[in-house]
Amino acid sequence: MENNPTWIPVVALALFDKEGRLLLQQRLAGKHHGGYWEFPGGKVESGETPRLALVREIEEELGIALSPDILTPGYFAEEAGAPGVVLNLYTARLDECEPQSRDGQAWGWYSLTDAADLPLAPMDRELLTFMSR
Repeated sequence: MENNPTWIPVVALALFDKEGRLLLQQRLAGKHHGGYWEFPGGKVESGETPRLALVREIEEELGIALSPDILTPGYFAEEAGAPGVVLNLYTARLDECEPQSRDGQAWGWYSLTDAADLPLAPMDRELLTFMSR
């Protein structure tokens, strides 16, 4: 039996501002689901916990320094493949923050209704649907 995982752990953040809007970013062209909108986040690296991976990814991509203590586990979604992907979505609220586009991606604050009108990556659409119930 192989000891390699058969799935890739990925983390993302549903970050809300003081007005209840959700932060979403657009995937860069040339990447998987390029041009689609998504919750910011990324892959969990070897030796990281999901929560600390998310703190690292948000700092790297958007320049937002998060305390791991404000992250609340929320939802998860799966994408079949070889290997499959399991996306763990955390939620948090920051009354004041100004994201920076460190990788050149577009980002914006959206109401749940406006977010639903965006072209979302499939797992992100599934997670937004769960959140909107």
